Amino acid sequence: MKTIIRFFAGAVTQRPALVIAVTVAATLVFGGLATTVENSDGQEGFSPENEVILASERINELFGESATQSVMQVVVTSESGDLISLDGLQAANSVTQTLLASDSADFISGQTPEQPGVVTWMAPVQQAIAQQGIDPSQIPPDQIPGIYAQALEEGGEQLGFVSQLVTEDRSTGLILVFIDTTDDQTAQVDREVAVADLIAGVDVASGIELRPFSFSLLFSDSGDVQSEIGRLFGFAFLIIIVILLFVYWLKPRGPNANIVRSGRRTAADMGLTMLTIVLAIAWMNGIGALLQRIDVLGPLTEIAQIVPILLIGLGVDYGIHLTSRYREEVGEGDDVSGGIRKAIGTVGVALALATVTTAIGFLTNVVNPIPALKDFGILASIGIVVSFVLMLSFVPAVRQLLDRRAERSDDLPREAMGATSERLLPQIMERTAVFAERAPWPTLAVMAVLGGLGFLGLLNISTEFSFTDFLPDDSEYVQTFDTLNETFGGGFGETTQVLIDGDTATPEAYNAMAAAAQNMADTPDVLTFPTPFGEQAAVTSPVSVVQQLLIPGPDGQPAFPQFAQAAVASGLDPQTGAVGPDADVAGIYAAAAEVAPAEMDAVYTADGTLIEISTQAGEDRAGELNEALKSDIEPVTDAGFEAIPTSQNIIGDEIVTSLSASQVQSLFITIIAATIVLAINFWFENRRPFLGVITMIPVALVVLWTFGAMYLSGIPFGPVTATLTGLAVGIGVPYTIHMARRFEEDRERFADIEDAIRSTTRHTGGALAGSAFTTAAGFGILVTSSLTPFRQMGQVTAYAIVLSLFGAVMVLPSLLVLWERWHRSRGDAVVEQPTVSVA
Repeated sequence: MKTIIRFFAGAVTQRPALVIAVTVAATLVFGGLATTVENSDGQEGFSPENEVILASERINELFGESATQSVMQVVVTSESGDLISLDGLQAANSVTQTLLASDSADFISGQTPEQPGVVTWMAPVQQAIAQQGIDPSQIPPDQIPGIYAQALEEGGEQLGFVSQLVTEDRSTGLILVFIDTTDDQTAQVDREVAVADLIAGVDVASGIELRPFSFSLLFSDSGDVQSEIGRLFGFAFLIIIVILLFVYWLKPRGPNANIVRSGRRTAADMGLTMLTIVLAIAWMNGIGALLQRIDVLGPLTEIAQIVPILLIGLGVDYGIHLTSRYREEVGEGDDVSGGIRKAIGTVGVALALATVTTAIGFLTNVVNPIPALKDFGILASIGIVVSFVLMLSFVPAVRQLLDRRAERSDDLPREAMGATSERLLPQIMERTAVFAERAPWPTLAVMAVLGGLGFLGLLNISTEFSFTDFLPDDSEYVQTFDTLNETFGGGFGETTQVLIDGDTATPEAYNAMAAAAQNMADTPDVLTFPTPFGEQAAVTSPVSVVQQLLIPGPDGQPAFPQFAQAAVASGLDPQTGAVGPDADVAGIYAAAAEVAPAEMDAVYTADGTLIEISTQAGEDRAGELNEALKSDIEPVTDAGFEAIPTSQNIIGDEIVTSLSASQVQSLFITIIAATIVLAINFWFENRRPFLGVITMIPVALVVLWTFGAMYLSGIPFGPVTATLTGLAVGIGVPYTIHMARRFEEDRERFADIEDAIRSTTRHTGGALAGSAFTTAAGFGILVTSSLTPFRQMGQVTAYAIVLSLFGAVMVLPSLLVLWERWHRSRGDAVVEQPTVSVA
């Protein structure tokens, strides 16, 4: 590591122009590659590679173009709290009439009494008054509830399903619109948008609100996430500029000093730091583009796209520490080249260690089962490394050229540069040393207790994931989706699928699918409909298509006599619906495909069979539904077939499970790996490997404290907050490394431990406070995002930054003082350099 640092120091002091030229050339190359980076705003990157995801992908391959119908839902709410009313009836009639009288009626399914294309929560009343020829406007309002109740009672099984379209308190109802896509599957979104536009124009009574919903509408309203990220990046960039001007401000001191010259120097340091951050982002994206070409990285999801904002915070830290140390060395009398060499030789080693441990923290995501987090870890690690390289090469090279010229003309503001430690932040930080000097053990005891409370918070933090996470909270479709989940358990547009691998054109498979459908009839959150033989699950499969074709027509005869004859001849028992052991199931399927080709194509191929189940579990109960369906389809698996339930909500539940499993694993891997790296480094440097352990103790506490803060704030684990371990280590380790390494210098310079720790907290603690200020501001801008995960990340990172500073100036100094006192009590050598005055 020292060899690398010496290389940087030698290159920037001896060949600064060459370093700058190489940087510019590399930036042109990487900048060009960066324009080819592939981004993604879909949900694919959040899905772990498991059987549920693979089943969903396989279904898309086999049946992706076979869907014949989609269901739009219209959530209807009433301020009066009662939709079983005249106003409710008029609203239901208005929606139905508007849709069926429009051009959209051409692609609305059914439109027959037996299979209406629009079903409303007021269907019992609508049917009753239609049969009696009553004008709805002539019905007394107080009679509507009675008509509704009587129609439900008389309708019995046929209207039992409709009663589920309104809540018990009658304040919220549903309208189902069945859209036919048989002729053109690609037109689904356009047709749903057309229906939504029509509903938006329906005139209803005051206090009644109509909110159309479908998943196609939901994700079409996602907006441009990249624009949102660009806005956040721009704001963060501007805020950091303002704060850096404050942190870098050089008080006018010495000959020829004035505000203009100090302002120019301050602006130059700020501009150089921010320019380097821009270069680092270009390099990172360029390298990311190369890795995409060799399939190491996939398309960058929203999580990976916020890495540039992360680099603004973490990369600026490097610039602040390097610039502060360089100013300190020049202010104490070194020439420009000597100051740069010392700054790189001291702070550079700390930055190198911080870079390695931070990269380790992010790279633990490589083993994460969620591809988006894996890509985030790789890209963030690249960003951290290139930030380190540029901050230790480009920044000092530019400063070498500029300041060497100022030095030759005796125009270098040495006195002002040497006064950095006399500013407010260093003075405040120095005062925190009193805890380490006078009460190290009580201080550590209090911090340990807080760490224990944080661990309790970690154990109780929930893990949550929703496919709406990266949609704006103020989206009307997101709000409607939340209403459907809370009020109707996901609504009536939810479909859960079961993929059966292989050819099911066998008697065993046919009867097994029929048995599975019967099992589902009493499964919670599986929708059912009444039949003369009892409740039947709302399931679509090759078996259900065959059964539908065998239903008698109005005359009591088979509606499709030729098919019925062919099916019976092939071994189908019309009484039981089962097939015999020697039945020609392939022949039955072929006969069904001749009569209902679209319906059979949607559920059967020789390579796989699809069972579609109408469910109502929503996101909250998806896991329980998954387990219940696995039990229901045991007849299929017992017949020797692989059958896997899948749905968007089940995939979400799998993601939650994967996130939960990865949290503690990532935490321990990161802490242990970083500790080993630091211990090895300190062993080679001064034969004190335990200093590496001491340096990591505050970081471990910071992670626990941050978990505790998340719990108290109600922030769950999610796709973005799952990066907490890497972030906390990335922020916390550099803080403690800088403090530990500075103390190693100061303990050799000062005979008194108290003087050494005060010097450390004054010089390094002041720089840490400045970097914490800028980093918090950079990440804090995320709190203004319209996307919940980004807001949560802003909060969590702010916690980690503040707590990292707290751990570095409160916990670590106490540990270092106790550690040094122990060494001195053993008679170890203390002062290896001449003692210097505190002043």
